[in-house]
Amino acid sequence: MNADQRFFDFLKKCIGLDVASVGPAIIERAVRQRCMALNMLDHDDYWRRLISSQDEQQALIESVIVPETWFFRYPESFSTLGRLARKRLAEIGSRRTLRILSLPCSTGEEPYSIAMALFDAGFAAYQFKVDALDVSPLSVQRAQSARYGKNSFRGQQTDFRERYFSLVDDAYQLSNRVCEQVSFHVGNLLDPALLASYPPYDFVFCRNLLIYFDLKTQQQALDVLKQLTRTDGVLFIGPAEGSLLGRMGMRSIGAPQSFAFCHSHEPLPAARPVLAEFKPLVRPQPPAAPPVIRPFAPRPQSLAPRQTDSQAAEPKALLEQIALLANAGKSSEARAACEQLLQLHGPQAQAYYWLGLLSDVQGQTAQAQGFYRKALYLEPQHAEALAHLAALLASQGDVTGAQRLQERAARNERSVHSERKQ
Repeated sequence: MNADQRFFDFLKKCIGLDVASVGPAIIERAVRQRCMALNMLDHDDYWRRLISSQDEQQALIESVIVPETWFFRYPESFSTLGRLARKRLAEIGSRRTLRILSLPCSTGEEPYSIAMALFDAGFAAYQFKVDALDVSPLSVQRAQSARYGKNSFRGQQTDFRERYFSLVDDAYQLSNRVCEQVSFHVGNLLDPALLASYPPYDFVFCRNLLIYFDLKTQQQALDVLKQLTRTDGVLFIGPAEGSLLGRMGMRSIGAPQSFAFCHSHEPLPAARPVLAEFKPLVRPQPPAAPPVIRPFAPRPQSLAPRQTDSQAAEPKALLEQIALLANAGKSSEARAACEQLLQLHGPQAQAYYWLGLLSDVQGQTAQAQGFYRKALYLEPQHAEALAHLAALLASQGDVTGAQRLQERAARNERSVHSERKQ
């Protein structure tokens, strides 16, 4: 039993989903599941139920949505947020609270990561507030419970879990201190009245949503996002969406791996390049008076892991060492570790990607481009290499080449989500 055009059109109207972005099989599967749940074998019967029941409309939407996220996904964006937020706080002083928006917030990992990142950057609770919005009431309900399994903690750095979570019955419960910073709402980005009574936000996170829309809906969504973002604010997006924003009147702030954009007529915010994973700082004791916000300190050399000869022979151990060295600003040592990995184990996509990023940050664009292309030769869908090579080509005026790479990255992101949904 295959879904027909009525269901494709319904989802396009309700949530902007372009069937071509996920493939008809995903929607056909969702319709089939709902028909089975309601003991309906006929599409016409199910269609009549669908158009007459808001509960069933939401049930079908829930069957299609892919809540695939984890804490501190794209970690450099949270480091960039901390730096830009300190700058913004210095500008506004005590006149108002910093305002941040996360949408779609899914099951809450992103907005809670924002709150943890700002606490680790030295902010007090009264200095910022996070709003979080999703079209799925079920996802919002799960987010409000703030209870997570191991799949929500990925990447090399999960030490924030020790500071902000408690283990309860084989799950991790987030602390009230973080939960109180985030307000959750159910809403649709395509709703013209979305957050109409709210002032615009200093920072907006909207990642990996636009790739599921057709061009017309992308423009509609971006118009809303622009309205939600202050003219001097910053919009964080997914790595596959950069060329889209560039074509629609926004520009990158130039922070590697942060995928952050501002309104094109505004001066670029000062953003120092950051490499590797986000390294949260130990949070300070709450001050009696407004705190002096301190900049991030580089990771001390003594924290870099000491490796035995056998450990050094493992690619994973060498890649961890490269990340630590790069994050500490030790570019020469990081390059040497990349070369060591290549000598010991032959071509490695991730090693070439690191060499490309190190060259990119140092302004060696020709070298960076060559390394990114080597990474993509070995691993054609390496998401970070695709995103950074696209940004590099765009900065050199090769708009067509950049757009082609962004489209590859978008297709890859969609296919990964589709596979996990099936």
